[in-house]
Amino acid sequence: MSWVGRSAAEIAEAVRRGEVTAPSVVEDHLRVIAERDGHIGAFRRVRTERALAEARALQERDDLATLPLAGVPVAIKDVVAVRGEAMRNGSAATSSVAAAEDHPVVARLRAAGAVVVGITNVPELSLAGFCDSVYAVTRNPWDPKRTPGGSSGGSAAAVASGMVPLAHGTDGLGSLRIPAACCGIVAIKPGQKVVPPPEHDWYGMAENGPLATTVTDLALALAVMAGDMSLALPTATPGPYGEGGALWSDGGRGVPVPLRPSGLRIGVARLPVPPGFAIDPELQRAVADAGHTLATAGHTVTEHETRLPSWLGSATIAAWFACALREARGLDSRRLERRTRSLARAGKLLARIGKDGARGRDRWRGRGADQWFGRFDVLLTPTLAASPPPAERWGRRGLLDNTRVNLTYAPATGAWNMAGWPAMSVPYGWHSTGMPIGVQLVAPPGGESRLLGLAQQLEAAHPWLRHAPLT
Repeated sequence: MSWVGRSAAEIAEAVRRGEVTAPSVVEDHLRVIAERDGHIGAFRRVRTERALAEARALQERDDLATLPLAGVPVAIKDVVAVRGEAMRNGSAATSSVAAAEDHPVVARLRAAGAVVVGITNVPELSLAGFCDSVYAVTRNPWDPKRTPGGSSGGSAAAVASGMVPLAHGTDGLGSLRIPAACCGIVAIKPGQKVVPPPEHDWYGMAENGPLATTVTDLALALAVMAGDMSLALPTATPGPYGEGGALWSDGGRGVPVPLRPSGLRIGVARLPVPPGFAIDPELQRAVADAGHTLATAGHTVTEHETRLPSWLGSATIAAWFACALREARGLDSRRLERRTRSLARAGKLLARIGKDGARGRDRWRGRGADQWFGRFDVLLTPTLAASPPPAERWGRRGLLDNTRVNLTYAPATGAWNMAGWPAMSVPYGWHSTGMPIGVQLVAPPGGESRLLGLAQQLEAAHPWLRHAPLT
């Protein structure tokens, strides 16, 4: 029996009980990666021998029966350090020297029993909502002609195609939620100081987070990354707290989470973008329908009809360009792609006139986000504004093409990086193009568990296909 396609929670439980070994699970997934990734291009590097060696060592651990991710294969985005591997961040201009130590998030995943099977592709310096670089053009498992989104596109494609049950990603202006929506899976960007941030923190806007096919898996991975097992969702089977309690106690520090949150004030924002931006009517209808689903679950759901302020849109674009300038600094420009050079040039020009997005970010974080959000507990919005664009070598194009397409299809996520608030994307229905639709849930700081609970309600009421039907 193959363990490919099983959830992370199922795999970990089976490994803990001795129903399967970690090496067997990893072998199954490495075999499927070898079969499928030639068509998808999710991985920059597959760690075949090292992953098997780590799985064998894991199997001998004395604490195997207590590990929340025992034997679960995971993929790591090529933007954080993995011991023994180079971190290229999608670029030929970055160092090829292997990292001496794991990033804290990687170390936590490994300590919890996960096995790193590979490093996933990103656009150069993780600067775009696509996933193309000198290493690959990563393709969407639901339609290989389309992008899986970015910048965590390789991780999203690996999960959606069933090559791994869990993956790590980062989110600087939507880079977890955008590919999750493109690929029909779940992802969460935690708020600030919940998970150790990536080294490339994009002026405090970027966060590490997980991608998965189920909300239970997503919450479990977030709990491990955060070092706070109270974030793991309740289960239907008895655990350390009895039936309905948190999955893992983390040494007795975990706290049970309500299985079904109720009575929340939810705002439905069909157009959570500044004036001048449009959102596909089909995506707006999906958000309205998701709102009805949550109203049926006992929440108070009302329309939030105010668009985001124009100044926030300008500040977010300026912040994107400023991040490009910062990421490109110190690298050999001759080895950078045209897209990266043009984004960095735009950042440099704006910096000269004091337009780097910092003032708008401070204004939005200070009071703007809270005032615009209003008295709602959670906001429900489209994750994307349009279906995923083609999978092409966008890195060879210039500023106008890349800016236009990025802002046309994915303008609804960056505001919550500017605010530093938690946000996630949940699959909800299908577009007439045949692509999955994602809805975005946003909460004020500290609202991660609230978002996960609502996502679990949407999942129960409106289940989705967990993997693309690859041929």
